[in-house]
Amino acid sequence: MGISRKEALDCLRSDDLIGIGMEADAVRRRLHPEGVVSYAIECAIDYATAMDGGTDDANHPNIGCAHRLFDEIGETIDLGSTGVRLVSGVGGPGSQWKDCGMAWFEGMLRGVRQRFPSLWIEGLSASEIVALAAGSGLDLRQTIARLGDAGLDSIAGDDAASLGAAVSLGNRVAQPQCSLDEWLAVHRAAHGLGMPTVATMHFGAGNAQEQRVAFLEAVRLLQEETGGFTAFIPRSLPSRNADSGWDGPTAVEQLKTLAVARVFLDNIQNIQLSAAAQELKVLQMGLRFGANDAGSVAPSANATSQPTEEDLRRIIRDAGFQPVQRDTPYRILFLN
Repeated sequence: MGISRKEALDCLRSDDLIGIGMEADAVRRRLHPEGVVSYAIECAIDYATAMDGGTDDANHPNIGCAHRLFDEIGETIDLGSTGVRLVSGVGGPGSQWKDCGMAWFEGMLRGVRQRFPSLWIEGLSASEIVALAAGSGLDLRQTIARLGDAGLDSIAGDDAASLGAAVSLGNRVAQPQCSLDEWLAVHRAAHGLGMPTVATMHFGAGNAQEQRVAFLEAVRLLQEETGGFTAFIPRSLPSRNADSGWDGPTAVEQLKTLAVARVFLDNIQNIQLSAAAQELKVLQMGLRFGANDAGSVAPSANATSQPTEEDLRRIIRDAGFQPVQRDTPYRILFLN
C-alpha cells in the first residue's frame, strides 16, 4: 500500500531528500529485484507535418501525403525503432487537425497498420481524443474503440494539461486542453477496452504541491480500479522564461517528486524518468530515487542533441544496473 496523501505532501515539503530517496529505492527493489533498467528505441513522428496538405477531405487522408508518413516510419524501423508515436506537433485540439473527421484518422491508422503489421502504434493524447469524440458525435469509448480497430495500440500519455493548470511550453504558456475528469475518463475508457496507457505528470510551472499529490492520488485510484497503466512519468517543465515568469524545478525538486511518485504509486510497475527530458546526471541519480526506466531514444542516425542509446547504457551501468531494451508496452526484448 502506498503512502497517504498527507504523507506525500509531508515528503515533498521535507528537507530529508536522502531518506525519501531510500524509501523510493526500497519500493523499486521490491518491484524490480532483478537489478535492471529498461529503455526503448522508438521515434516520435509528427503526422501533422508528414501529412501536410492531406486535409482537403476530412474523411480521407491524401494518398501522396500518407506515403510520406509511411516512408518516415519505414526509415525509423530500418534504423532500429520498435515502435512509433504519432504526435501532432503543430496540430491537436484547436487547430486545423481538429477538423479532420474520425474516418480520416481511421484511414491514416489503417494505412500504417497495413504496411507495418507488427509495429506498435501509439498516438493521440487524451486531449485530442476528447476533441475528436466531440467533433464526431461519439462517446469516448466508441471513439477509442474505433481508433483501436483501425490500428492504434496505445494512447500517448504526454498531455501537458494533466494537472489542470497553465503550463510553460518553450516560449509560450499553454492553458489546459482538457480537465482532469476528462483525462481520467479517456484513460478509464481505454483500459476498459484493454488498451494500455501511460500517465505523465508535468510539474514545476506554477502548479502547487497539493496539485501534484491530488493528481498522484487520482492516478493511483484509477490504477486500483482498472490496472491499465503500464508506467508513470513525472516530467519537469522547462526552466524560467521571459513569458511565464516561473522557475523550472531544481534537480532536488525533480528527484523528490520522482521519489514521492514511486512510493505513492506502488501499484504501477514502472516509473520512467525520460532521458529526453532530463539532464543525464539527474537521470543517473534518479535511478536510485525510484526510476526503473530511462525512457526512449531515437534511432542513432536520427539523433541530434538528444541522448543516444550508448549514452543511456553508460548511465545505467554507471548507476549500478544492467541495461535492457524494451518495446513500447514494456515487454523486455533483450539484455545489453
